[in-house]
Amino acid sequence: MSGNYHESRLIEDKRRTGVWSALWQYYFRHRITPDDCVLDLGAGYGDFINSVTASRRIALDKWPGMRQHVAPDVETIVGPVEDLAAVEDHTVDFAFASNLFEHLSQQALVSVLASLQEKLSDRGRLTILQPNYRYAFREYFDDYTHVTAYSHVSLTDLMTAHGWEVLEVHPRFLPLSIKSRLPTWKMLVGAYLHSPFKPLGKQMLIVARPVRHHA
Repeated sequence: MSGNYHESRLIEDKRRTGVWSALWQYYFRHRITPDDCVLDLGAGYGDFINSVTASRRIALDKWPGMRQHVAPDVETIVGPVEDLAAVEDHTVDFAFASNLFEHLSQQALVSVLASLQEKLSDRGRLTILQPNYRYAFREYFDDYTHVTAYSHVSLTDLMTAHGWEVLEVHPRFLPLSIKSRLPTWKMLVGAYLHSPFKPLGKQMLIVARPVRHHA
């Protein structure tokens, strides 16, 4: 991301921290065990990784300011997400990318996916949360750092074409942004996650694993 992105588009917002706390309580804590190694790609302010309970937590972002926001026991790697050399092979059980891949070229995304295949453990998974262009096309490029557009169909097809088995696809997982006027109370986030009706859902969630795990 370029320029003073964290001073314009992605400013610090305590509401974001509250949303991630709710997401951990109602969703992610059921998918991450205390023994897991968790890698947060494009960690930003650390809202996701700080909420996680796991034996090892790693935050990666090219923004040096990340280090001022993550918890003291979170390992930090400052650098481009395409470079995962600092992460040991076959050690990551849960890799997570939130609102990241739309900021990368398709070539860069393919590079990240290839690198991740070597970093994930035998039970490792990649979970992606990001805008779904099919439902967010009107505001998708309001963020000047968005460079590629993916729907739940195109991203799934791209991953399948590059050696991934897609396990879950949730086209309307969450509303698009805390910049909206929607309240961010923890109980409402939980209710939204459990509701079968998501008319305002514009972010998708995809879970996948490398095909090599089942060769």
